[in-house]
Amino acid sequence: MKIAAYLDRGRPAVGIVSSDLQSVLPLELPELERPRGALPVVELLASGTPMPATGAPVALDAVQLLAPLPRPRRNLFCVGKNYHAHAKEFAGSGFDSSAKSGGDIPAAPIIFTKVPECVIANGESIVVPAEVSTAIDYEAELAVVIGRGGRRIRKQDAMDHVFGYTIVNDVTARDWQSRHQQWDMGKSFDTFCPMGPWLVSADELDGTRTQLRCWVNGELRQDAATSDLIFDIPTLIETLSAGITLFAGDVIATGTPVGVGIGFKPPKYLQPGDVVRIEIDGIGVLENPVR
Repeated sequence: MKIAAYLDRGRPAVGIVSSDLQSVLPLELPELERPRGALPVVELLASGTPMPATGAPVALDAVQLLAPLPRPRRNLFCVGKNYHAHAKEFAGSGFDSSAKSGGDIPAAPIIFTKVPECVIANGESIVVPAEVSTAIDYEAELAVVIGRGGRRIRKQDAMDHVFGYTIVNDVTARDWQSRHQQWDMGKSFDTFCPMGPWLVSADELDGTRTQLRCWVNGELRQDAATSDLIFDIPTLIETLSAGITLFAGDVIATGTPVGVGIGFKPPKYLQPGDVVRIEIDGIGVLENPVR
C-alpha cells in the first residue's frame, strides 16, 4: 500500500496510490485531519481502527503531491555515519566534529534531529540560503515510519513496530555542522528535508534489504544497499526506544551512503539550477530542484 498526501483542486487530501501509479483512491478522512497527510492513517491503523473508506479514483497526474507527512508530529530522528564507506568519507572531510572524539566508525548510533518545518515535497525547491551558507550538501536516505509505538522495544520485536518507509534527502549546511559542533541547526534550515513521494507500507517493502541511488544533474553520486548499514533498523529502534517512547508516525532517517558532496575534492556542493534525484527500490523517486 502506498499512501499519498496531495492537493486536489487546492484542497488537502490523502489516498491510496494504485499499483500502476496512474491514480489515487481518496480516503474518507475528516476534513480537519487531511492536512496531516498519512499520519492520521498510521495512527488509526496503530489503534486497531479499520482503514477509512475510499472514494472514486482520481488521476495521479491531476493532483499535486505533498510530502506524505507534511508536518511530522515531532522532530525527525536521524542517524549519522551509518554506512562504513560514508563514515570514513565524512571523517576525512574536515567537517566531522564527531570524529574529533575518536574513530571513523561509531561504536554506537549517532542520533540528531531535524525540525518538522523543514519538510518539503517531491518537486519543491531546496533553497540555498546564500546569505547564511553556500556549503549545502545532499544525503539520500531511507526513512522508517513507526506504526505501533512503544518504549524499550527489543531488537527482535522492532520490525513489528514499523509501519512503512519513505525517502528523505537529509540536506545539510556543512559549515554550520562543523562550526557549531552539533548537527541540528545545519540540518534543519528551511526546505532541508525533501520527503516522498509517498509512504509505502512494510508489507510491500523489506527496508532492511533494498537499494538506494542518488543522482545530481544526471550524475550518479550514491549507490548502496540498506543491508550495508552499520546499525540496522532493529538496532536503531531498540536504541531510540530505550529511554524515549516512540509514537505512531515517528520518522527515523537511517543514514546516507558514500558519495555526498563533501566526499569529492574539491567538494561538490549544491548550486542553484541543480536537480537532485533519489530512487529507492520499492518506493519510487524523490526529485527536487535547487534554487
